[in-house]
Amino acid sequence: MTDHFEEVFEQYRKQIERENSVDSSDIDFSQEHIVAVRKNDSGDLIAFKTSSGRELDYIQALNEAKQGSLAHVDVFHKYGRDILRSEPDGIKENNLNQLPLF
Repeated sequence: MTDHFEEVFEQYRKQIERENSVDSSDIDFSQEHIVAVRKNDSGDLIAFKTSSGRELDYIQALNEAKQGSLAHVDVFHKYGRDILRSEPDGIKENNLNQLPLF
């Protein structure tokens, strides 16, 4: 019986890996997305530059992400507040914290 459970879990893990391994050439960048970030002295993200050149403060970016106006970011609730993060796509280079500074 244990072998069956391990086999099913392994199939699940492989499926998740396939779904999460997105080739960066497959990503649609036609919708406005974040291309650069600004950090404070503590390293916190405080502002975002979009592909159209707009500069958004944290609250503006959160609101636009909630409305679906910004691609490739998610808003989740943690620590009693909303937090902006990159979509978990398996590509480290497009994580918000890894983007260029402006």
